[in-house]
Amino acid sequence: MPEIADALADKGIIEAFPIQEMTLSVALMGTDLIGQARTGTGKTLAFAIPVIQRTVAPHDADYDQLVAPGKPQALIVAPTRELAIQVANDVKTASKNRGTRMLTIYGGVPYEPQLEALETGVDIVVGTPGRILDLVNRRALDISHVKSLVLDEADEMLDLGFLPDVESILARTPETRQTMLFSATMPSSIVTLARKHMHHPMNIRAESAESGQMVPATSQFVWQAHDMDKPEVVARILQADDVERVVVFTRTKRQAQRVADDLADRGFPASPLHGDMAQKAREKALDGFREGKVSILVATDVAARGIDVANISHVINYTCPEDDKTYVHRIGRTGRAGASGIAVTFVDWADLQRWKLINKALDLPYDEPLETYSTSDHLFQDLGIDRNVKGRLKPPAPKEPRSEGGRDGRRDGQRRDGQRRDGQSRDGQSRDGGDRSRQRTRGGKPVEGEARPAETAPAASGEDQPAGEGQARRRRRRRRPSGGQASGSAPASAS
Repeated sequence: MPEIADALADKGIIEAFPIQEMTLSVALMGTDLIGQARTGTGKTLAFAIPVIQRTVAPHDADYDQLVAPGKPQALIVAPTRELAIQVANDVKTASKNRGTRMLTIYGGVPYEPQLEALETGVDIVVGTPGRILDLVNRRALDISHVKSLVLDEADEMLDLGFLPDVESILARTPETRQTMLFSATMPSSIVTLARKHMHHPMNIRAESAESGQMVPATSQFVWQAHDMDKPEVVARILQADDVERVVVFTRTKRQAQRVADDLADRGFPASPLHGDMAQKAREKALDGFREGKVSILVATDVAARGIDVANISHVINYTCPEDDKTYVHRIGRTGRAGASGIAVTFVDWADLQRWKLINKALDLPYDEPLETYSTSDHLFQDLGIDRNVKGRLKPPAPKEPRSEGGRDGRRDGQRRDGQRRDGQSRDGQSRDGGDRSRQRTRGGKPVEGEARPAETAPAASGEDQPAGEGQARRRRRRRRPSGGQASGSAPASAS
């Protein structure tokens, strides 16, 4: 279709990739298909173009002849919010000249904008299983007239536990629909799903079985690194000659936040991306990464689904992946669409056995990871790092100075507001600004002969003796037991 070709040409997309060449001819005929290809091969446009071409736009002459004008004609299901947003952006790019109305729906954001758009009318819906099913159950989303249904990253939907939701969605769509399923791997449950809900699907594999699932344009380095030294190693990798955009993968959300904070403190433009962040914050982090405002993204595996950003030069596995599928997914963020990339994987001593299983499953030559530190010569030689670089781009933030005496710089007896514990300030003034000069000793005797009112008790005989310069020595108070008798003395007589 000329409108789609022109829209893609405006973005510099002219030649098709293998998965696109093999898929388009089949998909445009309306045949069900199963597309299997590793990540980063351009499979989004392989299903987006047929979906757009089969969708009737509002300005088309036969739009009013639809059974339900304004109801979704196509539904694309993605496992995560980030992937749904990425797919929607690609569909929007390709359909720019067609005039089709598209809506992206996912959780973590208010319902109102999505409900309003559905009420106005949409032609293509891209969303996550949970929110799609939620809106269907609310009777706000009608998928009973869908002509094209796409399941993207089906194996990931299985891993995330969305298979029951997907089954429920499929059951609510017409049996006459065209179904396209795309997956990097084909576990038995996905095969069962395809047999149950697809009609004589055409199987398309964009590469031979012998080529494996690895990204051929990605240079891989697997090193055994100590957890305490990893921040220093990462800081040096980020200063390599050919670094553009970098994705750092961690195992947990807390670790992603901690590593991002540490890199930012060292002066690197890093941002976290994990499930504990609000949806707006996650979208802001991804937008900043795409636009180049942030060149380093520290992400967990689930949050990173759908990161399809050009010019990702390096992927760093800060922690060893859980399995071979996770490893393929992580390093697939770089070396995309024919570009080259570098993948560095850190293996802790406790993860050696896990890595050996990954290495064997993928038939990699890294069975014994090389022990690596931030000062290792091969680190600088392999990645093209200047030997003079340091682990920081800026010095650490200065701490508040501490002076002798107290913990926060106050001398003994001095309070935060400058007052002393005895109520007197450093200049001899009282708290309320008046003169609080001492008028009597603690024993009750007037200072320097000044008479005191009659309520002052006289000093006991022999208790006060001269201390020099007319000052009275402080009287030592004796503790009085509960019976009212002074310790070690006879009972006092009443005065």
